[in-house]
Amino acid sequence: MQPETPATDRQSANSGTKAPEAALALPEESLSSWLTQHVDGFTGPITVTQFKGGQSNPTYLIEAASGRYVLRRKPPGNLLPSAHAVEREHRVMAALGRQGFPVPEVHALCEDESVIGSVFFVMDHIDGRIIWEPYIPDASPGDRAEIFDAMNATMAQLHNLKPEEIGLADYGKPSDYLKRQVSRWTRQYRASETTAIPAMETLIDWLPENLPPEQPSRLVHGDFRLDNLILAKKANRIEAVLDWELSTLGDPVADFTYHCMQWAMPVTKGGIGTLQGHDLAALGIPELGDYVADYERRTGLVIGHNLPFYFAFNFFRLAAILQGIAGRLRDGTASSAHAKSMAAQTEAIAATGLYFCNQAKENR
Repeated sequence: MQPETPATDRQSANSGTKAPEAALALPEESLSSWLTQHVDGFTGPITVTQFKGGQSNPTYLIEAASGRYVLRRKPPGNLLPSAHAVEREHRVMAALGRQGFPVPEVHALCEDESVIGSVFFVMDHIDGRIIWEPYIPDASPGDRAEIFDAMNATMAQLHNLKPEEIGLADYGKPSDYLKRQVSRWTRQYRASETTAIPAMETLIDWLPENLPPEQPSRLVHGDFRLDNLILAKKANRIEAVLDWELSTLGDPVADFTYHCMQWAMPVTKGGIGTLQGHDLAALGIPELGDYVADYERRTGLVIGHNLPFYFAFNFFRLAAILQGIAGRLRDGTASSAHAKSMAAQTEAIAATGLYFCNQAKENR
């Protein structure tokens, strides 16, 4: 059984590169000079295109005489406080690479905004597959099962690392993660707010008063999903985990359950990837309960009856992220052609968070 193609083909819409829009174009002469000085073995000339996928930090393919590289930058313009922290992405990827965790090799960080107009870093280009639909079209049930198991194992590998042992003890505050996250995303939501959303108001009031027991502090990715991974071209192996902008120290269960939202994601027009409406058994994709049990076995962490709270929290957080896209759209700094359709989903995502909030109330 193959799932039907959605109304919006996310794979086509987000794959490949495009010419950067004028506001996001890079000064190639200045950039090439900097790369020659700071990246070992680099030689120009260069050709620059922008990756289509992604909403936050613009990301570019640099094709040069010495090979292919990827450049990730802060967007230009006025930015929300603590957002778009490419310096942190560079640091965490360098630390994880030393542990053998699958990330691209990072080459250099540039904090001199005069080079291209904002802070950026350069890393290896990894040749592989990025799959945008979580039900993985055109794959066999066996391949899907292997890919989902690889994602589960990679999250467990990340959450089993101890920050103090890999040079990241000061990468974030080691306690009160959920409390701080609710506060942070409430502020970010308020800063980008364009219209009143009653479900968000309820979540903003309820979440900080109903936090579950604190989990051990671990490195969390913050946006772990299939389309932030590069799979090997001819194997169901994860070659690289991308997009570490939201990474910090925090609750590993919150990080894992964010990844699990694809099982509960509402079907929206032009929407975010979801497993809703698909025959998981026929596709070879595990049921949510089995997937959670595998993670618990691999990490020793227990999610149990707190799953509805974590879903309420994560849908609230995602709604705040989408509202941030709406704010950048309003301000003219959105980095994706699909920002408008993404921003339009804020209310549906908030409503799903409210559903799980009510479910969590019933469990207490």
